[in-house]
Amino acid sequence: MAVPAPGLPARVRIHEVGARDGLQNEKTAVPTEVKAEFIRRLADAGLRTVEATSFVHPKWVPQLADAEQLYPQLADLAGAGVHLPVLVPNERGLDRALALGADRIAVFGSATETFAARNLNRTVAESLAMFEPVVARAKEGGAHVRGYLSMCFGDPWEGPVPVAQVVGVAKALLDLGCDELSLGDTIGTGTPGHVRSLLAALNGAGVATDRIGVHFHDTYGQALANTLAALEHGVATVDASAGGLGGCPYAKSATGNLATEDLVWMLDGLGIETGVDLAALTATSVWMAERLGRPSPSRTVRALSHKE
Repeated sequence: MAVPAPGLPARVRIHEVGARDGLQNEKTAVPTEVKAEFIRRLADAGLRTVEATSFVHPKWVPQLADAEQLYPQLADLAGAGVHLPVLVPNERGLDRALALGADRIAVFGSATETFAARNLNRTVAESLAMFEPVVARAKEGGAHVRGYLSMCFGDPWEGPVPVAQVVGVAKALLDLGCDELSLGDTIGTGTPGHVRSLLAALNGAGVATDRIGVHFHDTYGQALANTLAALEHGVATVDASAGGLGGCPYAKSATGNLATEDLVWMLDGLGIETGVDLAALTATSVWMAERLGRPSPSRTVRALSHKE
């Protein structure tokens, strides 16, 4: 039953990351044709932003080594109004993406020095310098650019991350020209008060709420609570992963992303529009779980798929 709550957005845009952030963690490579079918099923379920792949060197993320083969298979979806962002780490990755016609690009930064060193082999400042020409060239080509910022709440090596530190790197990413920012709780340690504090600090530094998205992991069971805190602040872009797939290959304590089905169940109950057909989405995650050989960790998928 839908029971709206006051002060929440009328509509939320779900940024679906299962096909990229989810599948990059699989121990074995998922066939390209299965990835393409997964993305098509997600689009058919009503998701209009489906992150497709990453143009990272195959040495680092072998599960996404088929980006050049996958992306062209999705051209008709792009023509039908489905946004298909791709992650690029540097100018070489950007070249590969642009050559295939990608018009939505994402870069992936870190709020902490240790994770920047482990994930990007650079300091935070050096990573921002690496992103500068990537963002500039993407924007010159008319692409929309998203800036991911990881470790916004806690870091497995450095512990709690100061809000001011996160704000500084977030501002730097936006100053490069990123159109939007995704705040990542990479190891899932954030809590609602921490979310509110960070969002308020970003606003205080001149970052408008409509340029912010949130990306929560459910390691400590806080993803939906944190999402609701962000919605109450006015955030209307939420990252989620169909079936709760994924984590982070460079942060061993990062368990699954917020499951898209769990998010949609909550948003439907709040009367917030998403355009997503929950039954079709659940069926998609069940289909994908069968191909991965294990059940979905999403509570909503498990509840709906086991009903008689």
